[in-house]
Amino acid sequence: MKKEFRVKDNKEFQGIFKKGKSFANRQLVIYYMKKENQNHFRVGLSVSKKIGNAVVRNRIKRYIRQAFHELEKDIKPTYDFIIIARQPTKDLEFFEVKKSLTHLLSKERLLNKR
Repeated sequence: MKKEFRVKDNKEFQGIFKKGKSFANRQLVIYYMKKENQNHFRVGLSVSKKIGNAVVRNRIKRYIRQAFHELEKDIKPTYDFIIIARQPTKDLEFFEVKKSLTHLLSKERLLNKR
């Protein structure tokens, strides 16, 4: 995922937390906010140190980024997302992370109809 498609600034994170909506399942929490005048969605990731060491945290972030990359064509472009990984995520394989993310996005109707 290109860097211009990532939410990195703390002010943007805080704005999405305050003004956005949230939804969760056992593995992931998603905060999202509609942002007009945007032709591609942006993603911010948060994986706590409580989940594991740097290797585990980076693997989880890689899985989530790859899942977004594979779902890129289906996700509505005018949103900013923040994904927070929960404890059970450390034991998941890539396809389980992707399935969990797809579940959240489809529940909140953030995926385009196929």
